[in-house]
Amino acid sequence: MEQPAISDYGYLSDCRSGALVSRTGSIDWWCPDRFDSPSVFCRLLDPDGGGHWRLAPSAVGYPGHRVERSYQPDTLVLRTVHHTPEGSVAVTDALAAEPGARAHDFGLRSPAVLLRVVEGLSGRVPMALDYRPRPEYGLLTPYLRELPDGAVVAVAGPVELVLRCAGLPLRAEHDRVRHTFTVEEGQVLGFDLAYASGYGNPPARLDPVRALADTMLAWRSFREDHRYDGRYPEMVRHSATVLTGLTYARSGAITAASTTSLPERIGIDRNYDYRFCWLRDFAMTMRAFWVAACPTEASRLFEWAARSIGRVGPDPVPVLFGLEGERDVSEHSCPHLRGYHGSGPVRIGNDAWRQRQLDVPGEVISAVWRLRNRLGDQLAAEVRDMVVGLTEQVAATWRLPDRGIWEPRDRERHYLSSKVLCWVAMDRAVRLAPQLGEGADVRRWAAVRDEIRATVLRDGFDERRGVLTGAFGSPELDAAALYLPVVGFLPATDPRMRATIDAVERELGSADGLIRRWDGDPAGFVLCSFWLVECLMLAGERERAARLFDRISGQANDVGLFSEQIDLATGAHLGNTPQALSHIGQVNAAWRLTEPTAE
Repeated sequence: MEQPAISDYGYLSDCRSGALVSRTGSIDWWCPDRFDSPSVFCRLLDPDGGGHWRLAPSAVGYPGHRVERSYQPDTLVLRTVHHTPEGSVAVTDALAAEPGARAHDFGLRSPAVLLRVVEGLSGRVPMALDYRPRPEYGLLTPYLRELPDGAVVAVAGPVELVLRCAGLPLRAEHDRVRHTFTVEEGQVLGFDLAYASGYGNPPARLDPVRALADTMLAWRSFREDHRYDGRYPEMVRHSATVLTGLTYARSGAITAASTTSLPERIGIDRNYDYRFCWLRDFAMTMRAFWVAACPTEASRLFEWAARSIGRVGPDPVPVLFGLEGERDVSEHSCPHLRGYHGSGPVRIGNDAWRQRQLDVPGEVISAVWRLRNRLGDQLAAEVRDMVVGLTEQVAATWRLPDRGIWEPRDRERHYLSSKVLCWVAMDRAVRLAPQLGEGADVRRWAAVRDEIRATVLRDGFDERRGVLTGAFGSPELDAAALYLPVVGFLPATDPRMRATIDAVERELGSADGLIRRWDGDPAGFVLCSFWLVECLMLAGERERAARLFDRISGQANDVGLFSEQIDLATGAHLGNTPQALSHIGQVNAAWRLTEPTAE
């Protein structure tokens, strides 16, 4: 089969796991236990061996078939309307909330049930169901057994799945279920697919129609706490909902994306597992949550980070953790999977956790600074120890090379953005000193901060070109320099910074406003593009910033989702999806356009 484009997928979440459903009605990705657990469907990464669940009109892909889809307002419940020559039918998809769960209870005890409700809108529409589970990333072929009530149970290794439809008996065909039926105008059929551990409690049993209504109420209850009064309210509310849907409710961690191994360019091996929580994204995420008026999510994320970091010692803090704070997320590949459009290898785990990345403490301490008013005049002992420990770590290590924020796997360099985040760590620690008690060595910290700044402006500035470069001693530009005005290292109006902004836009940008990270980067990086919006605003170019924001936001797919990158020539989405950093960038840029001085 021909694999759908990445932008063809909608995203479902129960704040425990995520699923992707294509425009043609096929659920091609679901890791039901939690975001980073083994999949039961991964046709996304192998069209033949990955497993899927397709539910759509038989006419999908033939002349006369047309699709319209949208999220139900303020939810991640996806409604797809299929118009066919025989009539129209709607399929509404969701991952179920626990019955009665509301707002921040959503996801704590999610039942791991996929809901699919079919509604006849007009005519008589022939439908086709094709269900082919393949647990553990396609390694397992389950036994399928029919139950007396018309359901089908699939058992393989540690997994048990039960597929049901009230009033429609299902029949197993060896390793799959295929069924055709007709839906008439006004008819409603509810399907549910429930997951459970093979040796735990049995899969939950829900009424799909009732559970779908309850799930929509659960999503909408978030809006009672999340009130945003700035520009672009619909976009911000939607991105905030996506970020909530990427949050692992049990711990408060936010996963960078719901997928693994979707490539930065088709046919190359730059494809990684993003189903973990990066500390680097921490301060940006906290800012986005505050902008979108999500204080509970911000506080829970902070608590997760403090617990995951633990007592700070001499060793670098890992850049990423598992969703419950696991440090060892060692990487391995799945040679039995071909990869998206043949772009292997498929990776599980991410060895970037082993890298030295000097920017991480700056992100964490910056987040403490942002939360300072909520944390009180005297920080809790654990938070004080964490900040002091991270600050001392930066003071001792900032002169070392590292892998930088883009995590290259070749060699370490003296990346400018890493040094700037070291400056951020020392600067915010100095400002936090009154809340840190006796552990704060303000005079020494301020001296280190000033030394870092002087070093960056001396060794990171190319006198010949008049711009700040990506690494000391290198003439190459890096779009990460756009982050400098955002964190307050240099004003956007400073001649050195202004020249750098112009050079990045000219040499790394495109007509659509998308910004590549460096020369040779295969596609525009959505976050960097939104950083440019913020830089233009901080430089006083409000109208141009607003136009750029509109162009970048227009690159989202038809249901408002961003992947990590966008092909400059075709507009195709690339990289893992939905990408938290892309939506974080949109939220923060929208707020910058609302209030230029907001921090």
